[in-house]
Amino acid sequence: MAKVLLEDWKEQYRDEKIECMSRDEMSALQSERLVKQVKNVYENVPFYRKKMDDLGVEPGDIKGIEDIHKLPFTTKEDLRDNYPFGLLAVPREKIARVQGTSGTTGKLTLAAYTEKDVDIWGECVARGLMMAGLTSADRIHVCYGYGLFTGGMGLDLGARALGAMAIPMSSGNTKRQLMCMEDFGATAFGCTPSYAMYLAEAAQEAGIIDRLQTKASINGAEPWTDEMRLKIEEILNINTFDIYGLCEITGPGVAMDCIHHKGLHVYEDHFYPELLNPADQTACADGETGELVFTTLSKEGMPLLRYRTKDLTSIDRSPCECGRTLPRIQKFTGRTDDMKVIRGVNVFPTQVEAALLSMGGQVAPHYLLIVDRENNLDVLTVMVEVTEEYFSDEIRKMEALKERVGAVLKQALGISVRVKLVEPKTIQRSEGKAKRVIDNRSL
Repeated sequence: MAKVLLEDWKEQYRDEKIECMSRDEMSALQSERLVKQVKNVYENVPFYRKKMDDLGVEPGDIKGIEDIHKLPFTTKEDLRDNYPFGLLAVPREKIARVQGTSGTTGKLTLAAYTEKDVDIWGECVARGLMMAGLTSADRIHVCYGYGLFTGGMGLDLGARALGAMAIPMSSGNTKRQLMCMEDFGATAFGCTPSYAMYLAEAAQEAGIIDRLQTKASINGAEPWTDEMRLKIEEILNINTFDIYGLCEITGPGVAMDCIHHKGLHVYEDHFYPELLNPADQTACADGETGELVFTTLSKEGMPLLRYRTKDLTSIDRSPCECGRTLPRIQKFTGRTDDMKVIRGVNVFPTQVEAALLSMGGQVAPHYLLIVDRENNLDVLTVMVEVTEEYFSDEIRKMEALKERVGAVLKQALGISVRVKLVEPKTIQRSEGKAKRVIDNRSL
C-alpha cells in the first residue's frame, strides 16, 4: 500500500467541534470542568482535602482554569503512598477496571477507571486514529503489551470506538507478528518506536514489505526522534504517528500528532496541560522547555490534580495547519529522571539517537549508553551497531568509522565519549520500551 503524501492528505475529525474549538470556548469548558472536579476531590478524596487545607485553599477559591496554579501538585510518590485505592473519588464497586505500571519499589503505580473513564479513553484514542487517517474499515494490529500496561488495551479500546477491527497480538514473537500482519491484511499497527524499527528491519530482511497492506503506524511509550520516524517510514513506505499517554492520566490517547508532525495535539477538554520549570514550578512561556503537568478534568475513578509527569517538552498554542486548535506539545527531549548529568552537561538518549541517524546509514539506530565513574570523573561509553553495509573486519576502516561516530556525538552532546562499535544485531532488541542507559555510578 503506497504511503499517502502530504499534498494528498484529507484531514478528518472525530469531533470537529471540540478539536477546532475557539480558545474562549475551550477555556469556558475547562473552567466549568475544573471547578466541578476540585469540589469533587475535596469532598471525596481525603488526600486532596488535606493537601488543599495545608495550602489554605478551598474549592470556592477556584473560579476557573486561571486559578489552577493555586492547587497542589501530585507526584508518582503520592500514588505509591496511597496504593492501591487511596485516591479513589468513587466507591470501589464503581471501578470498572484498573491499569498499572511497574515501580522501582516493587509496588505498582495503579490507576482506576469507571465505565465512563473507559469510554472517554477509547474515544480519545479514536480521535488519534482518525488523525492518522484510519476509519471503521481498517484493521489495526496491536503489538503493544496487554495486561496492566495501558498500551495494548488503549489501542484496542480506540479501535472499538472507531468501529475498526482490532488484532490483539500483544508483544513478542516477531516472526508471528509479521505473519499475522500479512495474513490478516493489517492496514495499521501500534507498538513502541524502537519495536517498530525492529519490525521494519525484520520485514525488510524477510522480503515481505511489498506483501504488507499497512499504511500507518501508531508509535509511543518512549521518546523518539524525527530521524527515527523518517527511517521507519522509508523502510515500510507508511505514515507514522506519535501517540502519547500515561497510565496515571488515562493511557495512550492523551495526545497525538497529525500528518504535519509539528507537535502532538493534546485533548485538553479532558486533560489540562501546564508546562512548568522543574526547578521552581513557575510557568514556562510557549516554546520554552519545561516539565509537563496534567490535571484530569473529567476523570471519575481516580482524578488527579496537577500531576507531575517528569516528561520534558514545550507547548505551542497556535492553530495547526490541520485546522485543529488543540495545543501541541513537541516531541519529548526526555524525562527529568532519564536525563543524565555527565561532567556538568545534560545528556538525553534522544540526542544520541538523532546524531547516529544523521550519519547516513553508516551505523544503526540501536545503541546503549553506559555511564561509569573512573578516578572521580564521569565516563560515557556509547555502544553503537554498525550497519551490515559498513561493517568490516578491516581494523583501519572500523577505527576510522569509530572516530567519525565519536566526532558526531561530541558535536551533538558537547562532551567527548568513548565509542564501542559492535556487529549488526548484537544490541538486544526490546519488544516493549527499549533500555537505552545503564548508569553504574554511585551517585
